[in-house]
Amino acid sequence: MTQPAPLDQGNPDIVLGVDTHKDVHVAAVVTAVGVFVESQSFPTTAEGYEQLLNWARTLGHLSQGGVGCTGSYGAALSRYLHGQGITVFEVNQPDKATRRRRGKSDIVDAEAAARAVITGRATPTEKAGDGPVRMLRLFKMAKASAIKSRAQAINQLKAVLVATDPELRESLANLSNPKLIRACAGLDSSASGAAGAAAHTLRLLARRIQHLTEEIGDLTTRIRDVITQHNPQLLKCYGVGPDTAATLLIPAGDNPERLRSEASFAALCGVSPVEASSGKTQRRRLNRGGNRQANSALYTIVLARLRWDTRTRGYIDRRVSEGKVRREALRCLKRYVAREIHRLITRATAHVLAA
Repeated sequence: MTQPAPLDQGNPDIVLGVDTHKDVHVAAVVTAVGVFVESQSFPTTAEGYEQLLNWARTLGHLSQGGVGCTGSYGAALSRYLHGQGITVFEVNQPDKATRRRRGKSDIVDAEAAARAVITGRATPTEKAGDGPVRMLRLFKMAKASAIKSRAQAINQLKAVLVATDPELRESLANLSNPKLIRACAGLDSSASGAAGAAAHTLRLLARRIQHLTEEIGDLTTRIRDVITQHNPQLLKCYGVGPDTAATLLIPAGDNPERLRSEASFAALCGVSPVEASSGKTQRRRLNRGGNRQANSALYTIVLARLRWDTRTRGYIDRRVSEGKVRREALRCLKRYVAREIHRLITRATAHVLAA
């Protein structure tokens, strides 16, 4: 453990580093010149956040901090510090050299977070997490679980139907899914024995599917309303629907200005080219990193445009004729879509800030 150094006289500039956990946050203070000052633990409560900030400010002039896991354990603390005028930087990558030399502990990680801010290794500011994108993230999470549960219930319903009595099975044969679910929801389960149990199970599963369908519809409406209210131009973009728009807004966050350029947004979505050159070979490969959900959303937009937009098909044909394989041509097209989406996102944010 690093020994605390005596503070200089006056009010020195300090940087806060926090290693976040579910129940306790471990904070460390380092001076602007890199001298470790002190470390302390605080509970993850509103009172604990206030105690943490007051403690840090007694040690010097605080204007910056590095917080780990700002999207999960550190989200609430990041919002609190940001509201108190502290510039918060996102620190998710540990310093591997320091970890090899000194091992791992909460204090070491908190100190490393502060040093990452001082050295400039932690450059991105944290996502604000207090605006429409936070609402979209919650709605999307609930919708994804509802869709998964509905698919599971439909599979279970059909599995029960396959093994049930021929009379019941034949009465429900050749029905589309909506008609099958409505028919099963109205089954009479008063019979006894295996036939009654099957009918009761089918009715329960069908009603569960209907409830989940209503839930999914409600969440889709709420997602569309949030986007329409805060970024209506995004839904007017060719091939962009409520789900793809929400998926692309979530990685950008409520403060997309933290992304330095549209190229950084493309890298965040995993559509920026990666150099793979060696010797006389000069080439770029597909980017397998970035946010894969955002990458999938861009791919969905590209597929929609390939189906309906003649200019998009002409672009793909031209890039393939130039020697690119189809996957690489699609990557180039996703890169253009990412540039267009980033422009719409930042323009909407600029209007909100100006207002």
